Amino acid sequence: MDTHSLRTRAEALLRALAGDDALLRDDQWRAIEALVAERRRALVVQRTGWGKSAVYFVATALLREYGEGPTVIVSPLLALMRNQIEAARRAGIAAVTMNSANQQDWDDVQASIAEGTVDVLLVSPERLNNPDFRDAVLPKLAATAGLLVVDEAHCISDWGHDFRPDYRRLRTLIADLPDGVPVLATTATANDRVVADVADQVVPGAASGSDGALVLRGPLDRESLRLAVVTLPTPQARLAWLAERLDELPGSGIIYTLTVAAAHDIATFLRDRGFAVAAYTGKTEPGERLQAEQELLNNEVKALVATSALGMGFDKPDLGFVVHVGAPSSPIAYYQQIGRAGRGVHRAEVILLPGQEDEAIWEYFASLSFPREDLVTQVLRALEGQEKPLSTAALEPMVELSRSRLELVLKVLDVDGAVRRVKGGWEATGQGWHYDAERYERVARARRAERSAIREYIESDGCRMEFLLRQLDDPHAAPCGRCDNCTGERWSADIDASAVEATGERLARPGVEIMPRRQWPTGLGSLGVSLSGRIKADERAEPGRALGRLTDIGWGSRLREVLGTGAADGPVPAAMFDACVRVLAEWDWEQRPVAVAGLPSSTRPTLVTSLVERLAAVGRLRGLGFLELRGAVRRANSALRVADLSERVALPTAMANSLASLDGPVLLVDDYTDTGWTLTLATRLLRSAGAPAVLPFTLATTN
Repeated sequence: MDTHSLRTRAEALLRALAGDDALLRDDQWRAIEALVAERRRALVVQRTGWGKSAVYFVATALLREYGEGPTVIVSPLLALMRNQIEAARRAGIAAVTMNSANQQDWDDVQASIAEGTVDVLLVSPERLNNPDFRDAVLPKLAATAGLLVVDEAHCISDWGHDFRPDYRRLRTLIADLPDGVPVLATTATANDRVVADVADQVVPGAASGSDGALVLRGPLDRESLRLAVVTLPTPQARLAWLAERLDELPGSGIIYTLTVAAAHDIATFLRDRGFAVAAYTGKTEPGERLQAEQELLNNEVKALVATSALGMGFDKPDLGFVVHVGAPSSPIAYYQQIGRAGRGVHRAEVILLPGQEDEAIWEYFASLSFPREDLVTQVLRALEGQEKPLSTAALEPMVELSRSRLELVLKVLDVDGAVRRVKGGWEATGQGWHYDAERYERVARARRAERSAIREYIESDGCRMEFLLRQLDDPHAAPCGRCDNCTGERWSADIDASAVEATGERLARPGVEIMPRRQWPTGLGSLGVSLSGRIKADERAEPGRALGRLTDIGWGSRLREVLGTGAADGPVPAAMFDACVRVLAEWDWEQRPVAVAGLPSSTRPTLVTSLVERLAAVGRLRGLGFLELRGAVRRANSALRVADLSERVALPTAMANSLASLDGPVLLVDDYTDTGWTLTLATRLLRSAGAPAVLPFTLATTN
């Protein structure tokens, strides 16, 4: 087929995909021509909504007409997969997916691939290292694929703002492809460093150009977006402002938050004010997520109050606004999130409401970066010499890492070739491995620079869109003429004082439920602790209460003043104690407590003692004193923490002797709870000594 005929056919396929009025953009055609006619490898960096998916679907249809094998699309999120499958079907392209949510369909999908009836297979990057998929499916796909597509390709790069270890496996997959198999990498958020890094990985060892990847970069500005920053002094002022202005925002949209707790708090607050909104986070059940997405697509809600879990891949062309309550730590991540808005409308409002607490949240997430060398070495040593693979759960008690950080380490070691995921768990490969401290520090420096840049964005009096585009090294960056700084048209920061006061009262409403642990961590037997399975009902606490979360919009800042690192020890503040009494008064317990016991604090003894003694006096509770907690507990994973606590927590004899005579629950008081294991072990001791029930109560919870 000559070039003219190929383009004519490509235009027809595009119309089937996107509508009768659709025309190929010049760079869309250049990418399709490179993939289909020249069998090249390409990197397309274009703004969200530009039509990157049209490139790979049209190229797929053309390659299939030439008799080539199916396209493999590595795609990061299930939401993106759902949208892409539906788009493909509209163009007559048979698309299927293999992911954790449809495992029951895998055999049918593999059979369809073998029969040649599948045009597109979408997989998540995590799926590439599932042992069954990696060993049984992936080699055949790599050998027969007609096209490989890497969506959200910035994730391949260490420099990408959303570094995901699983994406680094693609380097090996790309290198192992047969000659002549085209590769397309796409992203909307890549600066010069990311572009160079990704291009090098698409064509290893060759610079972009005739021998390397074809790089197509277009202007990233979207003329529909109206950027603004509104600086308000307090959390209650920000929420009062949001509630007053939400009806003024066009259509439906997304309200982004930095934490799961904030998403739920803001959603609850707005629902109380009569708005149809729903919370959407990484902890939301998949079915609820899908329902929430559909409600937003159908304009059945004014907004989803979401964390970054609602990001790559969500496609709603008429999304009218994006508001951030709290600034993301990266201007590039911010640009990607605001890119959800304004794809198919003339004007979309983009508003940032920064908060003083944002930097503390950034620092917390930065602390969860790649662990120290000694902790990584623990993982390798634990796997070396094992006769059979170890599951993550079995490995956890042997290392001083939480489950989430252990999984991160294993993924990185796997990609680097030091460990291997097999049926039954993980095994060491015996290959040499060194801790790349320089690389991890390089990434950390980049993250610090990003945090500095977002501060500059907030304070800037220049064009906001131009600032973001320069962060992305967009050569077309120029003043947009639309943002608040360009036009001088600003959202007023004025709020009715009574609305701020009412919001403050709502945020100050105390009380968060603490759900008791119900299952012992696995692997305790290997640590000499004879606890396993479900926690017995007669050793378990009742649901407890905390005054608030450390990350709460309302109580969080006040709790951090008392419990934060470096906070001075002293009696519980009067207002905080009054709020504790209110929580206890509103607690819907089956039976009122008759006694109170405390857990000692090595850092805040005066605070905890005053809280226990005052609760005993106000509630007319029998004071049992304090349990013993000998030495500092290791803050590692659950198994090590429980093993440590089982040796360190004890009941004084006097307390043990008093419990058998009680005719009601014990109120168990601590300053804060993090994992819940200290309360769990203390409860087990109290119940075993005769306490009829235990009601945990803390000033704060981290969850």
